[in-house]
Parts: sequence; structure tokens; C-alpha cells
Amino acid sequence: MELMSPTDSMFLIAETREHPFHVGGLALYEPPAGASSEFVRELYEEMVAHTDFQPVFRKHPATILGGIANVGWTYDNDVDLDYHLRRSALPSPGRVRDLLELTSRLHSGLLDRHRPLWEAHLIEGLADGRFAVYTKLHHSLIDGVSALKLIMRTLSEDPHDTEVRVPWDLPRKKRERQHQSPSLLRTVTDAAGAAVGIAPSTVKLARAALLEQQLTLPFAAPKTMFNVKIGGARRVAAQSWPLERFKRVKEASGVTVNDVVLGMCAGALRAYLLEQGALPDRPLIAMVPVSLRSENEADAGGNLVGSILCNLATDRDNPAERLTIISESMRGNKQIFSELPRVQALALSALMIAPLGLAAVPGFVKATAPPFNLVISNVPGPRHPLYWKGARLDGNYPLSIALDGQAMNITLANNGDNLDFGLVGCRRSVPHLQRMLSHLEDSLKALEVATGV
Repeated sequence: MELMSPTDSMFLIAETREHPFHVGGLALYEPPAGASSEFVRELYEEMVAHTDFQPVFRKHPATILGGIANVGWTYDNDVDLDYHLRRSALPSPGRVRDLLELTSRLHSGLLDRHRPLWEAHLIEGLADGRFAVYTKLHHSLIDGVSALKLIMRTLSEDPHDTEVRVPWDLPRKKRERQHQSPSLLRTVTDAAGAAVGIAPSTVKLARAALLEQQLTLPFAAPKTMFNVKIGGARRVAAQSWPLERFKRVKEASGVTVNDVVLGMCAGALRAYLLEQGALPDRPLIAMVPVSLRSENEADAGGNLVGSILCNLATDRDNPAERLTIISESMRGNKQIFSELPRVQALALSALMIAPLGLAAVPGFVKATAPPFNLVISNVPGPRHPLYWKGARLDGNYPLSIALDGQAMNITLANNGDNLDFGLVGCRRSVPHLQRMLSHLEDSLKALEVATGV
């Protein structure tokens, strides 16, 4: 048996039927030209032939002295691959909508703690001939950014590479843990420890920033339909947009690509909330994980990731005006962080999201204003087309975690020339989540018109 870290233990203790703590991803593939109708079956057979498992794919919580749980890991020497790797087919006519409905159900279910905490689902039957892979891993094993990097290592830039690699038997990269980016939830669990040692000086600087430079701090967000206690069922939505569209708006408006992404999300959220009769008078606030590195630190090791709170200007009807406010909010808040000493910048960043840890306190979500309304996260993905046994990666949609008080999450990743958006929402609290996709498209079009591209 191996003792758990306190952080890993907290993820398992906090997990309930209403709060699954796994991260997921949906990858969509286009079979190679000339592939037979047996391509997916053959792919599955090659996958099940990989029977060596790295330690992270063999471990699950141990039970000590007959009843003490969540303090140690045990490792299975005989992993039941038929359980962890599953082959499914969509009902006819095999629409993308059917794929997302299946993924919603898969993303809702808890992982079995008596087995290693992961699953992979190979899904065929799409009418257009494509197939998909949905994977989920418990957050106590790995965070979403690291999971995405692991999946990317199974792929190749060579369309003629026919080797089938699977994540569970990839050798661990040297210094992998040292360079991985911290996830939102890991930062939450580490926030208290980071704050204790330097809290007085950091809080003093934060107060000065708030009063003198208007730093956006938690609890300035309005109460919305997203900031409620959630149920256990999830709904997911996913779609890709060409990166070039974002770049054209960026060039025309003098902002960043991430600002354009936030402007697109802001317009979509405004339209969705108007549709639900639930748009607040005050603007929504998003938590946006960003790199706080300077240009000369771009290749340095370690982590410098901030949790920036951004004014989404959802109270403004004009898309160009919203984009300007968003850009100013991001630029101003990043500037304040960049002027703080490094340790204090990271501690202040942790304090920004520490209130999420209070959501489990009975009555806290209902009685208090939310620290922010939702998380919008842009994670690094592949910059070039990738292939798996010659099948092109057509979509790469990260699917994150909904929490009490945070019923919707928007995460996107680069995928070659596209940005792939994965939306996760509480099925009860966020009705008709799929409508956000059309609102996102309409919002991007509005930005294009407003900036003259």
C-alpha cells in the first residue's frame, strides 16, 4: 500500500453521487482513406493487445483495517481490461447529437473505487463514418491538462504511422510531474497552505490593488442560475471553430485570441440567459486560468499560472463594447499580477478561487454571492494535425467538472487549425445546454460584423 497525498485524499472524500470528480475528454476521428468497415473493430483488437499498465492505471483507493478509506492506494496486478476499455455503437441514424447524449451519460457516472479509476470507450456508428473515444480519469490520479498531454502522446504527426499506442502503457516521461500545469481543483486544495505563510503581505497588496488599480476580486459576481447546488446528472456539448476566425477578429480589434474567446463566450452567455429570462443586471464574472510568464520566461521550467477574474460585460448589448471591456479587464488584472512578487502572485491567485472550497459547507452556496459565475479555461493542445493508426484527430473536446455553485464549465483546446470547445453542465440546473453552441456561433459572427472582418 502507498499513502495518499492530502490533496488526492480530499478529491476522494469530497466526491459524492452529485459531485463526480473525474475529468474527461471526447476525441473524434476521421478514418483514413480507403479504410474498411472493420477498421474500428481492428483498432479495438489492437488496443486490447496492450496488457502492460503503468502504475497510475493500476491504482485505486485501499481499505485499511476493514473500513478506513481514502488514506492509501493499492495497485492491481491483474487489470480487467474488458471492463476498463469498452466498445459501443450509436443507434441509427448515428447523429453527433446521439454521441453527445451517450457522452453525457458516461460523464455522469461515478468510477468504481474497487478498480483502477479510469475508463475508455471506443464508440462507432456515426452516420458520416467517423468514430470517437471518450476517456475519463479520476482527478485524484491526474489533472485535465496532464490527461490531455497523455492522450496526445498516443498520436502521431505522420498519417502513415500505423502503430496503435494507448495511454495505459506509455512510459512515464522524465520530469513530467515537475512541468505539468496545476489544475483549478488542485490549486483550490493548495490555497490554504499557500496563504498561511504569506497571507498578511498578500492581503495587504490585494487590498491596495483593489482600491488603487481596481483588481477584480471574488464575490463581485451577481447570483445567476449557474450558481446553485447541483445534481449528479451531466449534459455535455461540443463543437469546433476555425482558429483563423478568432485571429481575424484579434487583428481587427487589437486584442488577444483569448480575449476574442471570452468575448464569444460572453455573448453566448448573455443570449442564453436572456432566453431563460435569467440575465442579471450586473455583468457575469469568469475565472480564467492564464499564464503569468513574461516573454523571457516562455521556455523556463516550473509553473506560473494565475487565476484571473474577468468582467464579461454581459450587461452590454454591443459586442464590440463587450470585447473592449473584456480586453481591458484581462489586461489590467494580468498587469497587477505581473507587478507582484512571484510567490505573492501565486498566493493571490490561489486566494481568488479558495472560496470554491467553501461550497461544501451547508447553506454556503445559497446564502452567499458566488466568488465568480463560471470557469472558462483555454488549455494547450496540439498545434499540428495528429493521427492514430492513420485516422485524423478531427475533434478534441476537453470535458471538465461541474461543482456546487458552478453548474456550467467551458473548456477549450487547440487542435491544429481549430479551437475545440467542450461544455459541461448540470443537467437539472442548466437546461438545453446544447443551445449554447448556436449562441456561441451567433456571438462569434456578431464579433466579426462589429470588427468589420
